[in-house]
Amino acid sequence: MHPITLIEITMCAAFIMILFAIAFLFPKKSRKLSLITASSITVIVLSFFVIRPYWIDYQVSKKTAQLDHFLEKKYPDQEWEIGHQTGRQYNPYHLKVEFENEKGWTYTYSVVDEKTICQNAWTPPEGSLPKEGKHFERNQCE
Repeated sequence: MHPITLIEITMCAAFIMILFAIAFLFPKKSRKLSLITASSITVIVLSFFVIRPYWIDYQVSKKTAQLDHFLEKKYPDQEWEIGHQTGRQYNPYHLKVEFENEKGWTYTYSVVDEKTICQNAWTPPEGSLPKEGKHFERNQCE
């Protein structure tokens, strides 16, 4: 488990324990409502941790399709492979593209929506300059 995830889970567990401790401190008349509220918040927090990875995967697949469509328009008759780095330390929405006709080069695209797609990084092979790339784009994302 990644340290960021561990910290998030620990902080949420502490928050939930504090909620239940406060709920038990309420008078008997309102204790039931406070326990229901604390339980509801617990379910919401747990749902967040369960749903988040699936939501990110869905968004990445949607953005990959948008990037693929963009590249088909921009570079017809070429082939490429789209991927992304996995792990909490990497942005899952920065998609890496390797073109078949340009081995060793990796271009990173940022996909905001269908109309806002731009190249924000590139990794040339050792000894090459970025502007020597066939697919190098100078425009910057805003």
